[in-house]
Amino acid sequence: MADQQAMDEVVEFTSDLIRIDTTNRGGGDCRERPAAEYAAARLADTGLEPVLLERTEGRTNVVARIEGTDPSADALLVHGHLDVVPAEAADWSVHPFSGEIRDGVVWGRGAVDMKNMDAMILAVVRAWARQGVRPRRDIVIAFTADEEASAADGSGFLADRHAELFEGCTEGISESGAFTFHDGGGRQIYPVAAGERGTGWLKLTAHGRAGHGSKVNRENAVTRLAAAIARIGGHEWPLRLTPTVRAALTELSALYGIDPDLSDVDGLLEKLGPAAKLVEATVRNSANPTMLDAGYKINVIPGEAVAHVDGRYLPGGEDEFRSTLDLLTGPDVEWEFEHREVALQAPVDSPTFARMRAAVQEFAPEGHVVPYCMSGGTDAKQFSRLGITGYGFAPLKLPEGFDYQALFHGVDERVPVEALHFGVNVLDRFLRNA
Repeated sequence: MADQQAMDEVVEFTSDLIRIDTTNRGGGDCRERPAAEYAAARLADTGLEPVLLERTEGRTNVVARIEGTDPSADALLVHGHLDVVPAEAADWSVHPFSGEIRDGVVWGRGAVDMKNMDAMILAVVRAWARQGVRPRRDIVIAFTADEEASAADGSGFLADRHAELFEGCTEGISESGAFTFHDGGGRQIYPVAAGERGTGWLKLTAHGRAGHGSKVNRENAVTRLAAAIARIGGHEWPLRLTPTVRAALTELSALYGIDPDLSDVDGLLEKLGPAAKLVEATVRNSANPTMLDAGYKINVIPGEAVAHVDGRYLPGGEDEFRSTLDLLTGPDVEWEFEHREVALQAPVDSPTFARMRAAVQEFAPEGHVVPYCMSGGTDAKQFSRLGITGYGFAPLKLPEGFDYQALFHGVDERVPVEALHFGVNVLDRFLRNA
């Protein structure tokens, strides 16, 4: 187990990192450097030699390597992002960048996404330095910029321009896995991510004939766009089960004593009750309209109308996604990817997954570890360009009623101190044996 100093430091580091405002508003409006320097200084205290790397001034990444005891073993990447999504202070119970610690809870933007994990990594590495611990395999630590936007200044830049820093890495771990999911019936489930849907952020453009708002216009760009958006929003995507989702459904069915009838997935999800939330968003592709932009005056029909759609596709589902969008948009609306990233899948029968399962169960013997696929995406997409298989493993033991997933990008984001302590112990145990 980690020592008491690690327990104190993980809370301190989480709070400190939250107080460093690294809001990523998109379009390059972010500055991660102060947080990167904070993390690098704490790594340097252990004798490591972290490097700070930027594609754009102020958009800083940190990379360091811990040498393992087995030079023949593949290296493991452990990564976390430093940026956070915006937060409107007026909506919060506490200031989102206060890092306030109240009643055993650390409050602020980034408390679960994902400065908590950044702090856990730092606390574990520093504990190892005090104890003289070396892991079996090389571990590459990376703190990245720009994950909450395109990752062009973060993991994309590192993968494309600094691949040598990740030499030997075949697997990686990062956010969105090994947190407590309470099913409302007394069971505690710990989903570990072994896949991600692909990202397809779309721009739709409809062209038409501009004119006076009082006149008949059969070529109205707004009408054309609205019809396409309605078709996209109302489309029922077909079921598509990936190996990771099949494994999730099979293990959850066994946990509940249900026949895992994969010929009726919707019926099976109903039987799983609240636990279906872990799976339901990843049995299909999806496309959700999110933004509209057209016109400049109420009595003028514009010649162009634009919309944006958040599209996600399963591993192996991009071709179907593309062809479906062609049909739904129709002949009068063009679409293009504004941002596209691959879907990911990781084996659930690997030794690494087994070690993650064992580490969680050691400190949460009442818990049930299951694989799942993320509905969204992480920096693992960019690191996959280097042949790195990614898992979501940022362990937290959470009390019942604490809706972890709702706090991602939500108001009053916070994390219990005890959850951070659990995470340090589990991460320490996993990384020692990884």
